[in-house]
Amino acid sequence: MTAGTPPSPTEQRETPHRSGFACFVGRPNAGKSTLTNALVGTKVAITSNRPQTTRHTVRGIVHRPDAQLVLVDTPGLHKPRTLLGERLNDVVRTTWAEVDVIGFCLPADQKLGPGDRYIATELAGIKKTPKIAIVTKTDLVESKQLAEQLIAIDRLGTELGFEWAEIVPVSAVGDKQVGLLADLLVPLLPEGPTLYPEGDLTDEPEQVMVAELIREAALEGVRDELPHSIAVVVEEMLPREDRPADRPLLDIHANLYIERPSQKGIIIGPKGRRLKEVGTKSRKHIEALLGTPVFLDLHVKVAKDWQRDPKQLRKLGF
Repeated sequence: MTAGTPPSPTEQRETPHRSGFACFVGRPNAGKSTLTNALVGTKVAITSNRPQTTRHTVRGIVHRPDAQLVLVDTPGLHKPRTLLGERLNDVVRTTWAEVDVIGFCLPADQKLGPGDRYIATELAGIKKTPKIAIVTKTDLVESKQLAEQLIAIDRLGTELGFEWAEIVPVSAVGDKQVGLLADLLVPLLPEGPTLYPEGDLTDEPEQVMVAELIREAALEGVRDELPHSIAVVVEEMLPREDRPADRPLLDIHANLYIERPSQKGIIIGPKGRRLKEVGTKSRKHIEALLGTPVFLDLHVKVAKDWQRDPKQLRKLGF
């Protein structure tokens, strides 16, 4: 092209728009949900220091001018001990088969262990999908420890006969390199139009997200005693009738299910204080999520050994 000649239509063509699905995998508590929330910029996945918190495949949606990245957050893959555990693992494998790119989260502050190797071996069997190793929680380590972890992860891929598309250190808490991670994920997506309307941050039904926020608050003080025994079902969400338009109120009725009558007292707490705290804490997050004042009505019920009972699991949405 000579000086002064206008660019041809081909040269004018912009970078193609890309859209697709990425999923984060890793041992329980590897920082997958925190990373999803950091990339989306808001709370769409529940986070806790207790492994195995995520039970639904939460999708967070990252909107960019050049791309739409849909993040699928799966439960941590682990050796199952209950029927619930087996079902969660099935969810993970099905998801892996359907996404465009897989991000394997490995915490910087923990040496690679049998759990990581177990997942990496499964990943090695998925030939076509590009795999990015994401070193999470880098704010917790010195640079020497981080360098050692990066080398170990690189070696792990070589040992198992595959190459990482990228190895990226991030800190979702300190917001370090989170944007860079998105920049590296986007080119691995197929070209295509947007999949969700601008402004949507998740395709998770509101009722499921509300239930997850209640469960997160309920786990807060009783993790050691009841790590996996709590399930929450939102029975109904209805706008309160006879309220003026400028002062709406949403009534939410939810049940917290536990496995044994003896656990009831732990959740409710002395004089109902514990349950009240759960209500106060989760209500704040629910109001922020839905953008409306909420009246929250919580009840604790026993669903005997629900994690091992197919009928109960179905009823509770697993």
